[in-house]
Amino acid sequence: MFNFERQANGTQGIVASEAQKLTAEQQQRDAFETHRHRVFSVSYYMTSNEVEAEAILTGTFVQAFKAAPKPDGDDVDKALLAELEQRFTLSHAPHATPDSAVQMERGQVRRTDLEEAVAMLPARERLIFLLRDVEGYAALKIAALLRCDDLEVQKTLISARIRMRNELGRLRMLAQEQADTQEADIEEATAAS
Repeated sequence: MFNFERQANGTQGIVASEAQKLTAEQQQRDAFETHRHRVFSVSYYMTSNEVEAEAILTGTFVQAFKAAPKPDGDDVDKALLAELEQRFTLSHAPHATPDSAVQMERGQVRRTDLEEAVAMLPARERLIFLLRDVEGYAALKIAALLRCDDLEVQKTLISARIRMRNELGRLRMLAQEQADTQEADIEEATAAS
């Protein structure tokens, strides 16, 4: 397990064997493989850019491995938050209120509309929404990561959901208007021929 080697000054020192070095490397590889998908997906939805998401992923794991040789989920989350704070202003945005003009109907939401609505959120709301509703983090864990109370996390999450609902309603109305215009153009073309 441990090897004793004679040091330059004549004393014996304990050094890790090759097997232990490999084990440490494997543990780091395992930590990376365990958390990389989550880190990349949060990074991608925060930036809407694969290259930036890869840069955040790399920076996150560099920080996590500097902080702890065998980082756990909390170490990786703290490093991810530090990377995101460097790129985004995660300050508090005014809370959203429901838009009475936009009424959401129950039904299917296109993935592209959902991604666009997420991208429209202020950075802090987007991060809290992604951590809670996409990654499934508890409000208390998010509060600990962001160094705020869980009530603030819940208020911000509600505000993010309201903004999302308003944006999705707006996108749905635009899609309906486009469909109506196309239908009218087709009817006009058929009547003319």
